[in-house]
Amino acid sequence: MKKYVDFGCIVCSHKALLWTIAAILFAFLLIGLSIIVSKSLPNKKDHLLPPDDYSKALHTALRFFNAQKSGRLPKDNNVSWRGDYGLSDGNVKGGLVGGYYDAGDNSKLHFPLAFSMTMLSWSVIEYSTKYKAIDEYDHVKELIKWGTDYLLLTFNSSATTIDQIYSQVGGAQNLTQNSGDVKCWQRLEDVQYERPVQVTTQGPGLAAEMAATLAAASIVFHDNMEYSKTLLEGATALYNFANDKGKCRSYSLNNSNIARHYNSTGYWDEIIWSAAWMFYASGNISYLERATEDTVATHANAFSRITDLRVLSWDNKLPTAELLLTRLRIFLGSGYPYESLLRRYHNEAVRNMCSYLRQFNVFNWTKGGLILLNHGRPQSLQYVANAAFLASLFADYMNATGVPGWYCGPYFISSDKLRFFASSQVNYILGANPMNMSYLVGYGDKFPKYVYHHGASIRRPSGNTKNEKVYTCHGGWAWFDSAKPNPNEITGAMVGGPYKSDKFEDDRKDRSHTEPTLAGNAGTSCCIGLINHQWWDWY
Repeated sequence: MKKYVDFGCIVCSHKALLWTIAAILFAFLLIGLSIIVSKSLPNKKDHLLPPDDYSKALHTALRFFNAQKSGRLPKDNNVSWRGDYGLSDGNVKGGLVGGYYDAGDNSKLHFPLAFSMTMLSWSVIEYSTKYKAIDEYDHVKELIKWGTDYLLLTFNSSATTIDQIYSQVGGAQNLTQNSGDVKCWQRLEDVQYERPVQVTTQGPGLAAEMAATLAAASIVFHDNMEYSKTLLEGATALYNFANDKGKCRSYSLNNSNIARHYNSTGYWDEIIWSAAWMFYASGNISYLERATEDTVATHANAFSRITDLRVLSWDNKLPTAELLLTRLRIFLGSGYPYESLLRRYHNEAVRNMCSYLRQFNVFNWTKGGLILLNHGRPQSLQYVANAAFLASLFADYMNATGVPGWYCGPYFISSDKLRFFASSQVNYILGANPMNMSYLVGYGDKFPKYVYHHGASIRRPSGNTKNEKVYTCHGGWAWFDSAKPNPNEITGAMVGGPYKSDKFEDDRKDRSHTEPTLAGNAGTSCCIGLINHQWWDWY
């Protein structure tokens, strides 16, 4: 006999009532769970915001990479004074055509080049919506691919085991050597002198950084399965090279051609950095095991609390490795046996953030408000930009998990305070400084006009007449010595920066302060558009 329930206006069977209540509960749980999950994920902003000043600065900063391209340039490169060059680089199979020139001269230096591409990839992975919002997504991916295509030429990327890496094209042993990159001041397109290629059969730091680059880029190009697979396979070969105990000497050791430019002072930081990226790219737990080995952390001085190791640079990846592994702990949670060391990396990432805050007096600051992460030595801004990027990321990680801040000793620090640090440093770079000078060429009303850069300082022949002068190796020095501003604007270049007194001399002869670098611009591009508006995408 069926049982019925009377609701006054409605009469239904007892069984139907139970089914109705069950359906309502199921719908509530389903909707409620989806709301809880969505609330637990980072706050994505799907709408496209109008361009702001930081977005304009990011547009500008990315153009520097176009000006630094080597090889046969694409038709839409949009740098009118640049042309094809380096088409015969590298007397090796396939050649070493392509890539980027490092700074104001004519050398391609693969260690900082790889670091620059890793940084750009990380920013795209985290904030692709931002790049899409300002119509730079395709452009920045093209810039990364220009770099990774070249890096794939620097070793046998089709092999599973490699025994050498081409580490540099051009360069010189010292400032007095009879080398073209030192004795000549010429446009790239006019250079005829020999550009030597450096090769290494050692070099875990170089190989590990390149592995990190290709692994990170394989995530960026996940929508191109074939290319992503090629990148990850190349990264695997490089990673294995880096971890070969028979190849543990620095790539720059006893090689003054390299050491003069980018001397690698250690490699265990790159081992951790590359292992973390390999884990993210492949999901292979062996890479996480490597990144969380006690002996690796000890060799890297990860918990030594050495102040200089809190400063991210092309030579020190420890702060980025610690933050990348902190991200893993916060969002993925790997548990035993990795949790113990991941927690220690997380603690170090927190200490890094604390050290950037002026109230704790870890680093000196200029009167104008610039943190002196490299002790007031030249090229200060690249370290500042890197720190601003890390600070922005860390603040976003806190925001994504609903954590309003953290403790620096007994002091509670809000994420807003870290964001203020990051924005204040970026604003300094963009003109909020005692000189009222934007250190990003082409941005703002006042920026450097005498940048130390071969190509930017020499007028390009128009091609209208056959008798136009092409400046020789020595003839180009007249342009270097000229009191006139550079005839070509190298848009997007962030120069080395001011003195520790906040003063700046716009003088191309002051190389230490007016020369831009690839690594410096990578950090700047990563951080500059992330201030004020954050987007979130790695989910």
